[in-house]
Amino acid sequence: MDTSMNFSRGLKTELIQPYDFEMSQDLRPFLEEYWVSSFFIVLVYLLLIIFGQNYMKTRKGFSLQRPLILWSFCLAIFSILGTLRMWKFMGTVLFTMGLKQTVCFTDYTNDAIVKFWSWVFLLSKVVELGDTAFIILRKRPLIFVHWYHHSTVLLFTSFGYKNKVPSGGWFMTMNLGVHSVMYTYYTMKAAKVKHPNILPMVITSLQILQMVLGTIFGILNYIWRQERGCYTTSEHFFWSFVLYGTYFILFAQFFHRAYLRPKRKAESKSQ
Repeated sequence: MDTSMNFSRGLKTELIQPYDFEMSQDLRPFLEEYWVSSFFIVLVYLLLIIFGQNYMKTRKGFSLQRPLILWSFCLAIFSILGTLRMWKFMGTVLFTMGLKQTVCFTDYTNDAIVKFWSWVFLLSKVVELGDTAFIILRKRPLIFVHWYHHSTVLLFTSFGYKNKVPSGGWFMTMNLGVHSVMYTYYTMKAAKVKHPNILPMVITSLQILQMVLGTIFGILNYIWRQERGCYTTSEHFFWSFVLYGTYFILFAQFFHRAYLRPKRKAESKSQ
C-alpha cells in the first residue's frame, strides 16, 4: 500500500482534526515565492542593531517594563498554543506511523494543521527580531549568540519552509516548546514575579537538547534518503548540520559561562 495512503488513513482521527481557523487561506505560495526576502529582512535587522547601539550610546536606557511584559506574554501564549497543537500532531504521527514518517516523508506537511502553523511559525521568526530592540533600547548587553541565533533561524526556517523539509516539523515543534518556557520566564522576569532560580538553566539546557535532537533527526533523514519516497537535499543536510553544530557550541559556551564559571569563582574566593 502507498505510503501517502497509509498516512492519510492513519491520521483520520478526531485527535487531530483541524480547527476552523487552521483552515484559513494558505499563505504557502506567497511565502515560498518571496522566501529570499528573509535575507533582506536579516540585513535590515543587522543594520538596525548597529544604528540602535550607536544611537543609545550617549543616551539613558528606557525602562519599557510594561511593553516588555505585554510583548513577552503574547509570544508566550503563541508559543504555548503552537506547542500544544504541534506536539499533539507530531506525537500522533510518531505513534501511528513511526519516527521515519516524521523525519523523512513530506506527506504530513500537506496537512491543514501543519500548513497553518508552519506559515505562522515562519512569520513569528520575523516578529521575534523585536526581542533585540528591547535589549538595545534598555541598554542591556547584546551577546553574539542572541543576534546570530535570531538571524540564522529566520533564514533556516524560510529555506526549510520553501523546500518542505520533513524534519522541519520537529524543528518547529521543539522550538515552540522551548519558547513556551523561555517567554513565560521573560514575562515573569519583566513583571518581577518570583520564579525558580533554576529556570534560566533549564531553558538553556532545553535549547542545547533541541540542537542535539535536531542533529539526530537530520542525520536520520540523510541515512534514510535512499528509501523510496524519502525526501531530503544535500543543501539542507549541510546547512542544518552547520547551524545545529554552531548553535550547540554557542549555547554550551553560554551555559558554561553563565552557570558554571561563576560558581567556580565563588568557590575559589571562599577558599
